[in-house]
Amino acid sequence: MNDDRSHSSLLVPPSTQDWMRGVLSAKVVLVMYGDYQCSRSADVYRMIKAIKRELNTCFGEDYLCFIFRHFPQAQIHPNAQRAAQAAVAAAAQGKFWLMNDTLFAHQQKLENGYLVEYANDLGLDIPQFLKELSKQVHIDRTHEDIEGGIHSGVTTAPALFINNIRYTGRWRMTELMTAIIAASH
Repeated sequence: MNDDRSHSSLLVPPSTQDWMRGVLSAKVVLVMYGDYQCSRSADVYRMIKAIKRELNTCFGEDYLCFIFRHFPQAQIHPNAQRAAQAAVAAAAQGKFWLMNDTLFAHQQKLENGYLVEYANDLGLDIPQFLKELSKQVHIDRTHEDIEGGIHSGVTTAPALFINNIRYTGRWRMTELMTAIIAASH
C-alpha cells in the first residue's frame, strides 16, 4: 500500500519532453516516478511493461501511454542519481529505454564501471557517454523530474499517476490494471 497521499494530482503534466512509450493522446497516460536502485521500482516497472503489452494486445497501441520520470532517492540509494544521469546520457544517443531496462535488470550493479559496461553493450559512443557523465551534463534534467515529483507530493519511489491522479492502490498487477482500465472510461 502506498502511504504517500499528501497530493492526489500530477502537477507537472505529461509532455513531449518526457520519455514515453505510446502517445500523449492515449486514453490512459500512466506516469511513473522511479529509482533505479529501488527493488520496488524495478518490480513496478516490470509489472507496467507486462500490463502495457497486454493492453496493447486487447485495445491497441494508442490505449496506454507510459511515461518514466526519475526520482532517485540518494539518501538511501547512493548510485541511483548517477544511474539516472546514465539513462539520460543514453537518451541523448537514442537509447533511453534500452538503458532503462538494463539499469532495472542490474540494479545491484550501478557503480560507474558497470554503467560504462552497459553503455558499451548498448553500442553507445563511450567517449561522449563518459564526458557527459563526468561533467554531469544531464544533472539538471534529472533534477527537473525530482522537483516535478516533489511538487506533485512524491516523497518516495515508486509513485504512479494514472491520467494525472495519484494511484494509491496496491502494487499488484490485477489492481493496477483495473485502475488503468477504469481511468479510460
